[in-house]
Amino acid sequence: MMHHVHQNPNQHNRGTQSPPGIYNQAIVANGLVFCSGVVALDSDTMKIKEGDVKAHTHDIIKNLSVILEAAGTTIDRAVKVNVFLSNMEDFAAMNEVYMQYWGDVKPCRTCVAVKTLPYNTDVEIECTAILP
Repeated sequence: MMHHVHQNPNQHNRGTQSPPGIYNQAIVANGLVFCSGVVALDSDTMKIKEGDVKAHTHDIIKNLSVILEAAGTTIDRAVKVNVFLSNMEDFAAMNEVYMQYWGDVKPCRTCVAVKTLPYNTDVEIECTAILP
């Protein structure tokens, strides 16, 4: 069974990303929640929010948390995370924030540097989580 998550996180966290209409924020299938990549986009201005990679990482993980809760799970049930950085020199700063969101059991993770991210931002994160 598969269903779309039609939750707009702006209802709970004003100014966070809303998808541009060409994809779903998340899909629930077979006990898993697959979240699309999230950037620190201000949905009112359609521009990346002010701040550095640390601020953007906080914003992204908070937004992913809202999306996962709308799908019926929580960020601590994430089993796989993919992080995309525009510059691998931002790895330590991103990781400093990232580590604040998971306890002893952290999800599997891949982190890669890519040439360009949407809106020329510095970080994008996607995840897969299990339902309770």
